[in-house]
Amino acid sequence: MKQLNVCVIGVGSISDFHLKSYEKNESVHLYGVYDFSLARAQEKADQYGIEKVFSSIEELLADPKVDAVSICTWNNTHAKYAMAAIENNKHVLVEKPLSMTYEEALEIQKVAQKSNKVFQVGFVRRFATNTTILKKFIDNNTLGSIYFAKATCLRRIGNPGGWFADKDKSGGGPLIDLGVHIIDICWYLMGRPKVKRIVGHTYHHLGNRSHVENLSFYKTADYDATKNSVEDMANALITFENGASLLVDVSYTLHAAKDELAVKLYGTNGGAELEPELKIVSEANETIVNMHPQVDHLTFDFAHAFETEVNAFVKCCLEGKTSEAPVEDGVEIMKILEGVYESARLGKEIVYE
Repeated sequence: MKQLNVCVIGVGSISDFHLKSYEKNESVHLYGVYDFSLARAQEKADQYGIEKVFSSIEELLADPKVDAVSICTWNNTHAKYAMAAIENNKHVLVEKPLSMTYEEALEIQKVAQKSNKVFQVGFVRRFATNTTILKKFIDNNTLGSIYFAKATCLRRIGNPGGWFADKDKSGGGPLIDLGVHIIDICWYLMGRPKVKRIVGHTYHHLGNRSHVENLSFYKTADYDATKNSVEDMANALITFENGASLLVDVSYTLHAAKDELAVKLYGTNGGAELEPELKIVSEANETIVNMHPQVDHLTFDFAHAFETEVNAFVKCCLEGKTSEAPVEDGVEIMKILEGVYESARLGKEIVYE
């Protein structure tokens, strides 16, 4: 059986979900890793029994044995590494967001569309069990035409610091880090309509609130409470060409009673909640009916979704199929994210022709 030789570029915390998933896939040989910290790369190679530790991106991409790469680096390197990988004839799975700007995303798309290699954007929530179940209901018209969605991902305190809090490396805060996921999953389930208008707001009032005690949260290895150049919170109303709309709010820090994750969609025949757990609302015999599916994963299961995402990528690479999260989708999501930031910066609605 042919195995796909895979390398992981960047071995920060998110890389473990890629590495563990590749390790479980019998069609994959974990061939190499690269990180700007050679010691950290060597540690991961030892942990997963990986054959090669590359000293540079150039060395990795020049190796003809490398079939595919997962790019798990800072956001400001996604475009450069993704385009270089495609140009060196590698299949690419790049973590979200696709790039730092819409212009960069369009450049990536041009390069990717000239290649016969698989290009997949890391929209992992598309591969979660609750999403795939709901999509079947939507495809079978249970919800009818979806005209409104609401997505919320609020943290009371949860600015990870490090590169996440450095706008030059991340491109922004909770909107580009957390919002990208919930915006994408709504847009995907709504049928990928083209964006028409955006009104967005960002806020920079609370900082990272490092003085708060007795409540733990994830911090990066290079956490520094004195450094933070990203927004605390963002919200937006996104309207699409078909008239449907999406209301979204996200935060790293907010004076809220509890963290909140909610994704809801409303259609002409029914509605659904994807998070905090899958529920479907419909009508039967002149009665409103709430359907509660009996499944193992009613909510997003991080490890399982990553495993499904990686398996789908590998299958596409080996069988020459198109990804469920192609480069074109990454471009449209970057257009939306940039539109929210631009609307907030200018203090006006952004309208697309």
